[in-house]
Amino acid sequence: MLVSNNSYVAPQYFFLNGIPGLETVHVWISLPLCTMYIMSLVGNLGLVYLIYHEESLHHPMYCFLAMLSLVDLLTCSTTVPNALCIFWFDLKKINFNACLAQMFFVHGFTGVESGVLMLMALDRYMAICYPLRYATILTNPIIAKAGLATFLRGMLLMIPFPFLVKRLPFSQENIISHTYCDHMSVVKLSCASIEVNVIYGLLVALLIGVFDICCISVSYTMILQAVVSLSSSDARQKAFSTCTAHISAIMITYVPAFFTFFTHRFGDHTVPPSLHIIVANLYLLLPPTLNPIVYGVKTKQIRDSVIKRNLFTLWNLYNPKDCNL
Repeated sequence: MLVSNNSYVAPQYFFLNGIPGLETVHVWISLPLCTMYIMSLVGNLGLVYLIYHEESLHHPMYCFLAMLSLVDLLTCSTTVPNALCIFWFDLKKINFNACLAQMFFVHGFTGVESGVLMLMALDRYMAICYPLRYATILTNPIIAKAGLATFLRGMLLMIPFPFLVKRLPFSQENIISHTYCDHMSVVKLSCASIEVNVIYGLLVALLIGVFDICCISVSYTMILQAVVSLSSSDARQKAFSTCTAHISAIMITYVPAFFTFFTHRFGDHTVPPSLHIIVANLYLLLPPTLNPIVYGVKTKQIRDSVIKRNLFTLWNLYNPKDCNL
């Protein structure tokens, strides 16, 4: 790895070491991880299928929810299979370019997820504060353009990360104490200054995370003012109930995200590495696992659609002749 002129080149591969200090229980840790991953696949695919096939769910709120489910699927699928290979088969070796690709997609999809949560908050704001204009403003073309813009913003802002990492010289240390290639975990192995990487990481966090949270906060402040001014208690309760699932999704996503972000930059010597890695994995796996459950429990239209589909399936099973009429 060391070459002439005392310079260093990028390693050909890294070793992902899993969860430091808990190597002896990796197999046991993999069991809930695998269970949650299967739940996320079934839940999110089922939710997308339901929204696509049920005409009663062809509304902006559910279109954004389908976007969130698809992004959640992509996010967890970029990391969990790799983590399970580490835990089950001790396959820790990852090619340098594959590591950069995983890093790009992990951060890109989490950026898109944040943007979709912001769009869902704006959707609730329009639905509650401007109910008469809601259907005319959030048309299908507008929803598609908003989704595309959110996707492009999340992915385009992440393009510099692989190039910023690739320009760094690395020493012989090529062991990453993580289950996937995270930007900060990779650059900390460099033997040169990573100031540019840190500054750009903070800039992206401001442009995506802070901007989205500000938009979400402003939206819910306006929603709260509008709901409180309603004269009917039933109307207030209905308005609040439409927002509880989304607020739950926001908390599930942003709380572990902030923990991971600040630990990387300020808590390396105070937070145990094993706790940091576990929360970093939950940050990518909890939203895909819990969002379908939260929306299924909290959203009446989704509950009704699930019951309707189950009843229809049972009717077809016990009355096959009626299906052919």
